[in-house]
Amino acid sequence: MRGYVRRHPVASLETVGGQFALAVRAIQYLVLDIATLRFPFQEFVRQAAFMASASAIPTLCVAIPIGVTMSIQFGLLAGQVGATSLAGAASGLAVIRQGAPMVAALLMASAAGSAVCADLGSRKIRDEIDALEVMGISVVRRLVVPRLAAAIVVGLALTGLVCFVGFLAGYLFNTYVQNGTPGSFVTTFASFATVGDFVLTMIKAVIYGAIVAIVACHKGLSTRGGSEGVANSVNATVVASILLLMIVNVALTQLYVILFPRTGF
Repeated sequence: MRGYVRRHPVASLETVGGQFALAVRAIQYLVLDIATLRFPFQEFVRQAAFMASASAIPTLCVAIPIGVTMSIQFGLLAGQVGATSLAGAASGLAVIRQGAPMVAALLMASAAGSAVCADLGSRKIRDEIDALEVMGISVVRRLVVPRLAAAIVVGLALTGLVCFVGFLAGYLFNTYVQNGTPGSFVTTFASFATVGDFVLTMIKAVIYGAIVAIVACHKGLSTRGGSEGVANSVNATVVASILLLMIVNVALTQLYVILFPRTGF
């Protein structure tokens, strides 16, 4: 029992603590480097281009069925209660509030996060990370900070893409397949949606992008055990990122509902 406690719960707490410490240091260096004009802009551009190329097409392919699925489900529910005119508001709000940031974050964790972890893990087992530390170069400032900034920017862009594509897919499906009224779809959505919904979505995109980057970098930098260790780190990155994203999504959504309650329409 003592060995189980040491291997699992204690190791989990150590992992969470390490990720939190890495996040604090990375954010500090990010703000400091931008303020002192020492930010590695070229590395940031390379990482952002790589993450966008790895995640954009899968995200686009997932956004379309997400919008259609939302339209189908809310269209059926609205028809059962006799409120078919509200299908546009329900499906559109579902995509923007929950679907867009989660889809973008999950695709980033699966595509970009795993690639970042594999890259840093390979460098770790080749002793490149230790060589940088011996030369007095900050690994966090040189490797983690540009990837953190790139993940945040790409997460924002992908979330905006999913919002547009998901809403457009739901609109077209509702209009041409479910025989809905285009004007009713747009009008009800405009009546129920607020600027706060979009602001919350963008805040989620920033937080989710940072979570994906921090988890991937932490797992990559803590890799050990050769090529098998790299594979284990990549697998752990995807699983841990998805679990953490789900937990944070529930917390942020509930916090928004408590702080900004809807009193009427």
